[in-house]
Amino acid sequence: MSENLIKKIKVKKVKICVIGLGYVGFPLLKLCQDKGFSAIGLDVDQKAVDNAVKEGVSATLDAEYALTDSDCIFICVPTPIEKNNRPNLQYVEDAAKTIAKFLKKDSLIVLESTVAPGTTEEILVPFLKGSGLKDEEFYVAHCPERIDPGNKKWTVKNLPRVVGGINKKSTKIAVELYKKIIDAEIQELSSVKAAESVKIVENTFRDVNIAFFNEIAKSFDKFGIDISEVIKGAMTKPFGFLAHYPGCGVGGHCIAVDPYYLINKAEESGFNHQFLKLAREINNSMPEYTVGKVKKAMDKANKTINGSNIAILGLAYKPDVSDMRESPAFPIIEELEKWGAKLTIYDPYILEKSSVDSLEKALENKDCIVIVTAHKEFLKITPEKLRKHKIKVVVDGRNILDRTEIQKSGIIYEGIGR
Repeated sequence: MSENLIKKIKVKKVKICVIGLGYVGFPLLKLCQDKGFSAIGLDVDQKAVDNAVKEGVSATLDAEYALTDSDCIFICVPTPIEKNNRPNLQYVEDAAKTIAKFLKKDSLIVLESTVAPGTTEEILVPFLKGSGLKDEEFYVAHCPERIDPGNKKWTVKNLPRVVGGINKKSTKIAVELYKKIIDAEIQELSSVKAAESVKIVENTFRDVNIAFFNEIAKSFDKFGIDISEVIKGAMTKPFGFLAHYPGCGVGGHCIAVDPYYLINKAEESGFNHQFLKLAREINNSMPEYTVGKVKKAMDKANKTINGSNIAILGLAYKPDVSDMRESPAFPIIEELEKWGAKLTIYDPYILEKSSVDSLEKALENKDCIVIVTAHKEFLKITPEKLRKHKIKVVVDGRNILDRTEIQKSGIIYEGIGR
């Protein structure tokens, strides 16, 4: 029967349902529709459904309407980390229970949500069996999402993907489906566990390397070496070096979260990821380290944090987007408030959470500014602009400003490893 489903996929005669209309599910749903498939989105949030409909795609809150007669179902729900750094798979479980109510024979279910190795087989499949269907009567695969918010070059349409199924038939069907949706290489992996591991490894690699540079930055602060200059020098080597950058903290739902999936899964299997835990510890220390930089700089200016007017520039976790997930801005804000700072918050992409609606207003009457996000607008901050507003202290949490020119202007500058 798998050949029948593949034939239907090749002529785009399958009904597709995408569960979860967030930053992963919505672009996938829209692409499926743009590629000529009959596709509908399903979410439990009315706002998400309304936003999808406004963009011209079909979406609903009605699970029965969305899932009945669906041939291919994508699960794109959140998999957050709890306060104890344990993965919360409730959304995946809820989606699986809902699918099971309407699952028909010879359907394909693809999990795109980020999960630890083993999750698809150990958690998703057992819930799907609640449909009453046997293992061989439906197909399951994992294809880890690859979305970089704000990246206009690499999108859901052209990013290469990896696919692994619970059996060869599942893998084959999923690969054929993605080939009809995505204009990029689709790599077939030997197992679903291998596919689940890819996303974790990709982002843990970045987390570990960022942690390395954050630790180097701390030591270079002691040595009086500018890490930005050293990185540029190292980049002249045409092989064996890959630049990562230190900063006031790691955010986003991937780098700051994904390592914990592997850490926890390994602990369940009796293995201790000391290296990954240390990387997380180092990166999690950077907001507090940045506040220490604020205190050091304010001391140089003969000022205290308590009672001083400080501007926090940026709430988003990365430049030129409005995504605040796991942003280091929040622990920085919390710590400065504990010290008694009078804070003004400004992010041009998140005005609803900002205290003011412009950079000029954010800079007015400030003793100190703290750059948390490397938004392009903040690159316009010049020594002249700082002098105009009589700002005495700059703490550059992303090393984006010209340290030398700012210091020449008599303004106290602190970067991360500069």
